[in-house]
Amino acid sequence: MTTTWPFGTDAIEHDPLTKLRIPVVTSFNPEWKYIAAYIDVDTSRYSWGSQERPTDAEAAMIASYIDEYIDYFLGDSERRRMLKRPLDVEGRVVTRVFVKYGTDDWGYRVVTWQYGPLFVPTGPKVRGGEHEYAKHPGPLTLEQVMDLCHTIGGDMPMKRWLDWKATHPEVFPT
Repeated sequence: MTTTWPFGTDAIEHDPLTKLRIPVVTSFNPEWKYIAAYIDVDTSRYSWGSQERPTDAEAAMIASYIDEYIDYFLGDSERRRMLKRPLDVEGRVVTRVFVKYGTDDWGYRVVTWQYGPLFVPTGPKVRGGEHEYAKHPGPLTLEQVMDLCHTIGGDMPMKRWLDWKATHPEVFPT
């Protein structure tokens, strides 16, 4: 484990979520390639910042989301390599940034997005307006947003994600 904070101002070093290996980022487009991140509440002065902190159960879901990615795509040798840093970063990953608008009201973005809404679903301030993402207008719980992250081309999450949730009922109760 490194003793100096390598992430600069990109992620907050002394946030309680960091102990769970969840990057708390200060921008909707962080520079480091985190597997997944949560955007800080202190960015709420901007329209894109989180308005609330995750609950303990939600934090466990984000940590599990990161763990599922490592398990499925990278494996144990990469996990051991990543444990040498305080947060999980990987050169080939495209970061998902989670935002919490309010209680049971979450969104996410992929840092490579250049067009469309900043987050899906869009925040409460633009719901019902011309900039709303109509297919998934929200509010959505964090689990629903994570399901959406694992959906490609259809409306159902990928089997690997459903299997992961089923084998982790302590995090994703049915």
